[in-house]
Amino acid sequence: MSHLNITKLTKTVGAKTLFKDVEFSLYPGERAGLIGVNGTGKSTLMSILAGTMDADKVVMDHPKKYRITYLMQEPEFDESLTVLETVFSGDSPILVLNRAYENALKNMMVDSSSTQLQDELMDIQEKMEQENAWDINALAKTALSKLGIDMYDQVVSELSGGQRKRVALAKALIEPADLILLDEPTNHLDAVSTEWLQETLLRMGSAMLFVTHDRYFLDAVSTHIFEIADQTMYTHKGNYGDYLENKAIRDEMNASSQQKLENRFRSELKWIRRGAKARSTKQKARIQRFDEIKENVQKENDNTSLELSMQSQRLGKKIIEGKDMGVAFGDKQIFSGFDFLLQGGDRIGIVGPNGAGKSTLMKMLAGELEPTTGKMEYGSTVKIAHFTQHLPEMDESQRMIEYIQETSSDFEAEKGVRLSATQMLERFLFPSNGHGTQIGKLSGGERKRLYLLKLLMEQPNILFLDEPTNDLDIQTLSVLEDFLENFPGVVITISHDRFFLDRIARKLWTTGTGKIEEYQGLYSEFIKEKNNPVSLAEQELVETIVPEPVKPKKKMTYKEQQEYDGILEKIAQAEAKIEAREEEMALAGADYDKLQKLTKEVNALTADYDALIERWTHLQEIAEA
Repeated sequence: MSHLNITKLTKTVGAKTLFKDVEFSLYPGERAGLIGVNGTGKSTLMSILAGTMDADKVVMDHPKKYRITYLMQEPEFDESLTVLETVFSGDSPILVLNRAYENALKNMMVDSSSTQLQDELMDIQEKMEQENAWDINALAKTALSKLGIDMYDQVVSELSGGQRKRVALAKALIEPADLILLDEPTNHLDAVSTEWLQETLLRMGSAMLFVTHDRYFLDAVSTHIFEIADQTMYTHKGNYGDYLENKAIRDEMNASSQQKLENRFRSELKWIRRGAKARSTKQKARIQRFDEIKENVQKENDNTSLELSMQSQRLGKKIIEGKDMGVAFGDKQIFSGFDFLLQGGDRIGIVGPNGAGKSTLMKMLAGELEPTTGKMEYGSTVKIAHFTQHLPEMDESQRMIEYIQETSSDFEAEKGVRLSATQMLERFLFPSNGHGTQIGKLSGGERKRLYLLKLLMEQPNILFLDEPTNDLDIQTLSVLEDFLENFPGVVITISHDRFFLDRIARKLWTTGTGKIEEYQGLYSEFIKEKNNPVSLAEQELVETIVPEPVKPKKKMTYKEQQEYDGILEKIAQAEAKIEAREEEMALAGADYDKLQKLTKEVNALTADYDALIERWTHLQEIAEA
């Protein structure tokens, strides 16, 4: 079987060891999500596998003709090529053939009467037929279209950064490969394109390793989670929800001895499990059991709220009010006729297509852009922090702690608790031994995290966040989401991250029609309604359908009644077995082999338990009918 086996992978950058003697394998059809805090080396590891960066030491074992394709976080292009030429720019024979076909077509358009060009095109078409290359050609154009690129002849140099990333993604998807490496593939994608990408990856047979901060995507696509931490890699079988569940259980087991309970993983798991693919009775039952695990752990030991809450300047009755707001650039009207009144505790997501005026709207709200029409009034107590997509310039020689202390040396949390700048850096996942690090040595994601913390140290009461999730790692996003859930002021955010919007926003402002429209509810619900609207014809059809005759209620058979009478006892026995294994896990300490064995047993017992719950639910429905 064609697979990749990595051993002894070691990489040091300057004085910092990213990982040492890492080992893992990837087989066809396996899709591993790579997670870890910014700066732990996720992109570096991908670059090493792709051959664009050298490791200090690595043994890569794979077949001789093993092909790897790589989507970089910041793709590099030949600026002179067109979109389609770029997509077909790989060196595999099938891409070379498609490139020749597109060139022959272009030549024919210039001189369609040339018999020589006609013969060349015929020869290439025959080869395309022989090599089954038409599928790749169709896939390339479909991928570009689904990703919002329809100008195939446009030169790459004329594309925006987001468009370039989407072209690079299309190239990675069509290029024949044994291993596909994807670094933040969902950046710059809207919800519809992200859904299409998910479905496409699930149909592909290649091995995959990908980095993403989109947790719905990570949960839907991954078969494994690879976690980089402590200079090593931890491998977890299952999707992101499975990873969170196992992580939370381990943390709760440790809580009994460490007198500390970390709720973040449990909170995030609830949101993952409520996603579109996880609404079954089985999953609901699993959540219920998970929430009941180890209820005897004392919750007063939890210091999560202390780490993530803040005392902001009090908002008065009047916050921000706008009447008949509009913005136009020359003859182009971005939006008009927008009335709004912000209220305390508002959590608003601004959504819409790229280029539809989301950032323009936010700049207007922040007072950084004068509206063309209308009037805005601000309350006297309003204190705004605006987190923009593009970071301001930073002094690269300045140290992290100095950068934060420029704003404030401490931070007032709830109930009068004050946290130092050092403590706040630690809350935002900067270890204390690195606070003296110069900004120039930080990764892009680390700089973004540092800038976000600097804004929060100002203790604003209104937060405007423009694409805060891009380039942030999942752990930082979890911290940020917990923080925003406890934030006492108003939060307005722009984001393509479905998970982030579902967790933070309770109301949406939608752009793209020339008007700002309001939607009450979660982003995933909005997308579902938008993609599956009920037409007037369908409504009329529903109204005119003749109801089917009522079927007689189903009754239990004698065998089903016997099963129903005893199933609750079986469920209780299954729970007892699971709890017994979990208690063994709590006593296993650092015995990794034993923990691994017990984890597999718990997973198997949980599967049996889930099946019993699902069967009990079915029988219960019959009994209550």
